[in-house]
Amino acid sequence: MMTMMHNEKQKIELLSPARDYNAAIAAIECGADALYIGAEGFGARRAATNSTADIARVVDYAHLYGVRVYVTLNTILYESELQRAERLARDLIAVGVDALIVQDMAYRRMNLPVELHASTQVCNMTPEGAHFLERSGFSRVILERALSLDEIKDIRRATTVDLECFIHGAICVGHSGRCYLSRSQSTRSGNRGECSQPCRLTYDLVTAGGEKIMEGKHLLSVKDFDLSQRIGQMIDAGVMSFKIEGRLKDDNYIKNVVSYYRQKIDEALATRPWCERLSVGTSTIEFTPDPKKSFTRDGGEYMFLGKRAGVASLNTPKAIGEYVGSVAKVGKRDITIISRVALNPGDGVCFIAGDGIIGTNINRAEGNIVEPNRMEGIKPGMEVYRNYDHRFTQSIERGRIRRTIDARAHLRMTQRGVEVRFVDCEGIEAVVVREVALDRAKSSEKMRAVAVEQMTKSGESIFLIRDVVVEGEEWFATAKLLAEVRREALAMLASKRASRQLTHDIRSDDGTARYPLTRLTPQHNVVNSLARKFYTDHGVEHIVDGLDTWSSTHGERVMESSYCIRREIGECLNRGSKLRDTLYLEHDRYRYRLEFNCRECRMSLIDCTTNDITRQR
Repeated sequence: MMTMMHNEKQKIELLSPARDYNAAIAAIECGADALYIGAEGFGARRAATNSTADIARVVDYAHLYGVRVYVTLNTILYESELQRAERLARDLIAVGVDALIVQDMAYRRMNLPVELHASTQVCNMTPEGAHFLERSGFSRVILERALSLDEIKDIRRATTVDLECFIHGAICVGHSGRCYLSRSQSTRSGNRGECSQPCRLTYDLVTAGGEKIMEGKHLLSVKDFDLSQRIGQMIDAGVMSFKIEGRLKDDNYIKNVVSYYRQKIDEALATRPWCERLSVGTSTIEFTPDPKKSFTRDGGEYMFLGKRAGVASLNTPKAIGEYVGSVAKVGKRDITIISRVALNPGDGVCFIAGDGIIGTNINRAEGNIVEPNRMEGIKPGMEVYRNYDHRFTQSIERGRIRRTIDARAHLRMTQRGVEVRFVDCEGIEAVVVREVALDRAKSSEKMRAVAVEQMTKSGESIFLIRDVVVEGEEWFATAKLLAEVRREALAMLASKRASRQLTHDIRSDDGTARYPLTRLTPQHNVVNSLARKFYTDHGVEHIVDGLDTWSSTHGERVMESSYCIRREIGECLNRGSKLRDTLYLEHDRYRYRLEFNCRECRMSLIDCTTNDITRQR
């Protein structure tokens, strides 16, 4: 059932991760319009969990600003977990969360009175799939990170449902929800919130005959996302939610990156009067945000403008940071750097050494002469990068951050007392009347000045008083009395904001949609009876149990990706590559055959490891 009220303007949302309560507050203060946070279980980041009580605290604070709170319940559910998962979902709904982000279609069969958002783990890549999810009752579809702008536009033309896209942070090289690389090397599965990130390991690229084409490279480690220069294009393409990746990131990362994207989205909204931000409030920060100074693997735009090479970080999966310069001279205890930026004591730096990286900290710095904590391996000519800026981090930690809601005050004084009315930017108002006999003021001008001063003060409240109207300045009211009624009125206004109901788009399954496929493979992750019933009710005729329930992944496709190693190393089959051999990736005893779908420009990994890994539940 639709419960969202009509609004002529398109709401645009900056969506921040929140590892915990403190990170959530930091994100809100820096301008997030919505948060996504993990609960006590069933989230795709097992290390980022929060009690329902803590999530309730986040909800209470977020709703003051109209900020939404979405909870990630986006793992697949085994049969024995269905009742516990439903209890948790209903407990979260009871404390006021605004939506649940889910992968398993079992939630669609639980009749939950809340918005359901289809997680990127559903592998949302096609117009047909997104349209199906819309008709099946999802109020939002979270798109796969590998989609291009044109593909996003195609999905928008096929749907009216809200579309959410990642714009910053780490990228899964495999299509979300269709990667079992971790599962193929251990009992840990990404679909269960326990990915061991084997895509960041080194691999050898070998032929069927055993020839090594590349050795010891991070062949599956792709650079991070940075679509900060594409916000306007994405809004115009129909995206309404802009998502920052990072539910394991610390508070400084959240403050820096959220503040940066708040500015970028506001710039885009300033030239699009048909759009407005989802929440309210103005964030004031005392540092200049720069996402390059937070953890990032040399952020890029991945496949946003189409399939391309240059998206992998073959030499390291780590964050090397911002380019500083190069080593000019190496002494016994210090080095001279040809640098375009000044290094400072406490900075973390890395030196690019051929195929490797030497990392250390700066103990002392005088101009271009610096003393590293370690000197081993540093040679003239090496490039230098800073991956930790100590002074910048201090500026974030020490700087005050505050988010305020604009309000205006109307004070009326008469012989019988005072009345103060505060109205915020959304028209919510609070009125306090204090009946007390007032004498004539000796100076109307001074009384007016005192009244304006007292009404403008907002202390530690969430409000910033932008305008004050005073009537009856010929009557004298003490500053103490005015302060009392002001504090009471602002507290009442905050209470009214907290208790109001936000609008939601809660939908039901229309029951008539047909899933685009009639046969589901192990990669469709159906592992319980409710999900099976969902798909069969929507026309699916044959379902193979999800790969996570199998004792071995041997012989199965454990990754499908829009990233292609052939394209990345200049050996694309569509561009005349002479390297026609069957190719394999090898790491220790693990071996994967590469399959290339050149028509759709996709690569798959087939598990060829000889020794089976038995799954433990």
